[in-house]
Amino acid sequence: MKKSWMIAGAVTLAVTGALPWVVGYVTEIQWQQATEEMNRAQPFLQMETADYRRGVLGSDVEGVLVFSNPETGESHRWHYHARVSHGVVGSLLSFEPEGGWSPAGTDWFPEAEPKLTLETRLWGKATLELEAPLMTISDASTGESLTTSGGLARLELAGAGARSRALMVWPSVSLSGPELDIRLADLHMEQDMEHLAGDVWTGQMDFSVGSVEMAQPGLPATRLQGLRMNTQAEAQHNDTRLSSSVALNVDEVIQGDQSYGPHQLGLSLNNLDIASWNAFLDAFSSMQALHADGSLAAQEQGHAVMDQVSSSLRDVAAAGFSLAMPELMVTTPEGEITGHAEIRHPELSGEQKAGMLLVMQQLTGDFGLSLPRALIDNYPDLRLQMAPLIKEGLLVSEGDRLVMNGKMEDLVLDVNGTEFPLPPLL
Repeated sequence: MKKSWMIAGAVTLAVTGALPWVVGYVTEIQWQQATEEMNRAQPFLQMETADYRRGVLGSDVEGVLVFSNPETGESHRWHYHARVSHGVVGSLLSFEPEGGWSPAGTDWFPEAEPKLTLETRLWGKATLELEAPLMTISDASTGESLTTSGGLARLELAGAGARSRALMVWPSVSLSGPELDIRLADLHMEQDMEHLAGDVWTGQMDFSVGSVEMAQPGLPATRLQGLRMNTQAEAQHNDTRLSSSVALNVDEVIQGDQSYGPHQLGLSLNNLDIASWNAFLDAFSSMQALHADGSLAAQEQGHAVMDQVSSSLRDVAAAGFSLAMPELMVTTPEGEITGHAEIRHPELSGEQKAGMLLVMQQLTGDFGLSLPRALIDNYPDLRLQMAPLIKEGLLVSEGDRLVMNGKMEDLVLDVNGTEFPLPPLL
């Protein structure tokens, strides 16, 4: 019996000792797959792994992050080193820029160095986390400086990258210069997303800033209090349609000794056909790539790609959708500015789609805008801009307010009874 326990113990130790090597092997494969997928997904940030030295309990990675502008061809390279520690069920990667976090001769982080880590698990979960200490950057030549408090940013990925959760908490950020000072306080962001198909994700995001303060020499300081943005996107009809919304709110705007608020803006997209939208995005990306290429071969392919863009856009419209600004409210000392707008396209049958020539042909919509008359009277510059609209009857008086109401149908835009034929652009 004693001998059996000794054998079992030896086997357990051997397996446990081998697990970090297995984890290291899996981590290297996951790293290669993740970098290849990210590089393929977008052209702006490319990851190059110069060297990956895998050991039993740890590994070392040397690489480069390349930040590129596809339109201009400009790029900036960020060399990094990562130390990888292998455990029984996962690995921990600690990143550091080549040459340190501060350029030579500077000290951007007077209290401590940032910590950038990536924690992976065998079952495909990964957590990228940045713990940032106090940072101060000054440019003596321009008189500008950037100061941030310590903060935390975290991104959790699961399901081979199909699900993500992001968190950012940053107490303060300030940018100062001779012409403008900007201070932001209490930044907070939470986001939960799930990949649906192609470039379409569902989920929600909540972003808030406690206050934004802007100051310019010779002008009263402006302060935005309680800035919040919420976005939601959900799949419908067996994951074939997408509806999404954005809500932006500001509790109060303070300028000098005046305070006014609240302010609200809402946007929504409803019943978008996901397959058609992804086809349009693919065609549009191909068109952008050809435009950036500029070669003769790219120009020859341009007509075919433009046809794909037009065809996919017609498919999006024929499937039916609506795009709306259901709510606009801006509070001013003279009163509220309110408005709404919506544009729609009906869903077409197969026969109707076959006879469809233009996207705009069956677009319908309506909009409204209402503002206090006192706002025009009290600001000469604004009155000068609005005078032509009032003269043409596009803004009409209703009591102490100026109102604009419009509708679009059959390639005609009607604004307060005045009709404008629309050019068939799409």
